[in-house]
Amino acid sequence: MAFIPLSQANTLQAIRLVATDMDGTLTIAEKFTPSLLKAFETLTTKGIQIVVTTGRSAGWVSGLAHYLPVVGAIAENGGIFYLGESEILLTPIMDLTDHRQKLANSFERLKTQFPQIQESSDNRFRLTDWTFDVEGLSLDELNTIAQCCKSWGWSFTYSTVQCHIKPLQQNKAAGLLTVLKDYFPAYSFEQILTVGDSPNDESLFDASLFPQSVGVANSLHYADRLLHKPTYVTAASEGEGFCELVDAIVHAQ
Repeated sequence: MAFIPLSQANTLQAIRLVATDMDGTLTIAEKFTPSLLKAFETLTTKGIQIVVTTGRSAGWVSGLAHYLPVVGAIAENGGIFYLGESEILLTPIMDLTDHRQKLANSFERLKTQFPQIQESSDNRFRLTDWTFDVEGLSLDELNTIAQCCKSWGWSFTYSTVQCHIKPLQQNKAAGLLTVLKDYFPAYSFEQILTVGDSPNDESLFDASLFPQSVGVANSLHYADRLLHKPTYVTAASEGEGFCELVDAIVHAQ
């Protein structure tokens, strides 16, 4: 079952770690709010750890991992993990300079077919993937871009803000599974809750990997595009939905 109202969840009392997307899940109108920071404080006070898992760039996430009250943060859809002051490459890449050039070449090939696409503002701070803005692209165009990337040996995904050209096996679930095994082995999968809102969170909704997942209400916009759907869904959207989830966890515990 999927998209069950969060109000019907009866397993939240076991949660000890929340792995959450950022844009469209923690943000409201693309910004953090005082309510979100209060929700983070509530979780940490209860002894529940937070791992941010986002498609945003290494440069951005390095700073966020330092300043936010989180135990760590995964950047670039599973490419890199920040733990304290440590940067851990989750996707094995032998030559980052050559890798970046190959990604840039693929982006230029896409531009010949889709001249309207624009490189994302944070792309200069990336290591493992290449991004461009999702705004203005239709579902058919996104599907065509995905097929092009696949034929060139890349995978492709998109969120509410960005499109990502990335290594084939790089996704949020793969990155999170590595992080859990290496740094949080004490937690069972029943103690882990994954949270997201869009297609680049789909791997976090795979019930065979993460039996407890939540989509904030705006994830319903993508219901017909998701092979894996969240187990539960909040009544509120974006950061308000995340705060709703935190309240539900606290109430359950």
